[in-house]
Amino acid sequence: MPELRRDPVLGRWVIIATDRARRPADFQLEPPEAPPDFCPFCEGNESKTPPETLAFREEGTGPNTPGWQIRVVPNKYPVLGIEGEVGKKGHGIYDRMNGIGAHEVVIETPEHKTTFTHLDDDHVADIIRAWRMRVYDLQRDKRMVCAMIFKNVGRAAGATLDHTHTQIIVTPVVPRTVLQEMEGARKFFDYRGRCLFCDIVEQEVGEGRLVFEHGNFVAFCPYASRFPLETWIVPKQHESHFERLTPQDITEFAHVLKQTVLRIEGAIASGPYNFIVHSSPLNVGEVEHYHWHVEIIPRLTRVAGFEWGTGFYINPVPPESAAEYLRELKLPGAYSAEADTSAAKAGPAEGGSR
Repeated sequence: MPELRRDPVLGRWVIIATDRARRPADFQLEPPEAPPDFCPFCEGNESKTPPETLAFREEGTGPNTPGWQIRVVPNKYPVLGIEGEVGKKGHGIYDRMNGIGAHEVVIETPEHKTTFTHLDDDHVADIIRAWRMRVYDLQRDKRMVCAMIFKNVGRAAGATLDHTHTQIIVTPVVPRTVLQEMEGARKFFDYRGRCLFCDIVEQEVGEGRLVFEHGNFVAFCPYASRFPLETWIVPKQHESHFERLTPQDITEFAHVLKQTVLRIEGAIASGPYNFIVHSSPLNVGEVEHYHWHVEIIPRLTRVAGFEWGTGFYINPVPPESAAEYLRELKLPGAYSAEADTSAAKAGPAEGGSR
């Protein structure tokens, strides 16, 4: 019989369609499109992008030239523009403002055919450092209120270029999803005096939805997963802002992020997915009731009329089955989830596009 599950953060309901339960291999993915003949993100094509705002590069090489390992540039076709004033105005019952913000692309490697999961942990950690550095820099502009870091992989997930990259969009207002998450977490905190996300982490570590655990981070398929193989990565220690990661946190987060994405890519045959970093607004201090986290969403099902009309989601893969599948997947380069979890319990490790 199908089961209704309630998301404790947003209060939305999900239908776990056990009567049409499917394994990840049962989904039919659209064949990948042929790659374009030219890629502006490849090394040697630096003049085809806007000038870089940040680069990790070889000593002695100049800006906007070859010799870089990670390069950050403004998006050539930004959804929001950096120049101008916010200009909030009312028009009768409506509100509007200028499209002020920032939109940057983090080009993760000069190699076109190298994917995110083929990069070593140190390189992934450098990518995370680049995200953090750009968020801190953009935060100095008081017009910038909320930063969203996200990755689109595959045409069905919104990617228009295959070269591995992430994006940073900073908005002049707090997006609705972040507001709703913060409000749901605040209500829980007001009632119980604890962070909802901290409680979720504590419960998931002891239940069957755990995928991977290492140091200060845990990956799990959430209780009310909207999509097959949906996976969250959450720090165990409370922190409301992504950009406040410590050096050790960055090392551990890089390992967990790569290992989790590696499992998802293996499960869906390198099919389309998104991941999004959810974090507190830039213009607020430490938030005791909200917890930054990453949501990874494989694009195996489509949102249709029922979902749009009701706000419900239909998930044909129970999260317990999804977590077991991801946990036990045998892949080159993937650590044993059980071995790494045991190590984590022993103590923390050292250490224009859409």
